Amino acid sequence: MKWKVGFVQYEEKTIRSEPIYDGSIIRVERLTVELPDGRQATRDIVRHVGASAVVPVTSDGHFLLVRQYRKPNECVSIEIPAGKLDPGEAPDTCAMRELEEETGFRAEQVEKLFSMKSTPGFSDEVIHVYLATTLLPGERNPDEDEFISAFAVSEQEVLAMIRDGRITDGKTIAGIYSALDRMGRFG
Repeated sequence: MKWKVGFVQYEEKTIRSEPIYDGSIIRVERLTVELPDGRQATRDIVRHVGASAVVPVTSDGHFLLVRQYRKPNECVSIEIPAGKLDPGEAPDTCAMRELEEETGFRAEQVEKLFSMKSTPGFSDEVIHVYLATTLLPGERNPDEDEFISAFAVSEQEVLAMIRDGRITDGKTIAGIYSALDRMGRFG
């Protein structure tokens, strides 16, 4: 196979935007775009305000995770604490709020690990992921419609849960591996 070498224009110019749905968590727009070769195509885009997630690690090296039912997948999901940004809220503030709401712990030390585009093929959501250490008791206060429980697992157990498919959430997998890397657990 021969590879074409040179500059390729990838940008798609938006010609028209049509609102499709405006809900409590997302908005959906249908865009008409001009492709780099001049043809037109449509793109359905999910607009999201963004979110933050946090990988809480206890002083003895355990990871705090949460269990909650995820209706889109019709299953209980094991994840790191996370939630959407409130209007005007800074991502680190959101991460710390979600940590306390979902686990009942606060963190004295917080460090940004990365920001990720969760599903760039159809959504503009960005999730900001943090590492939280030096955990202190706080006040658990989940949202009114949130049925969630927190639990702690060892490093070996969380890795086994990823390997055997008990953890399938992308932000959680990326967050755990990034936290382990930041803590010096990988080469």
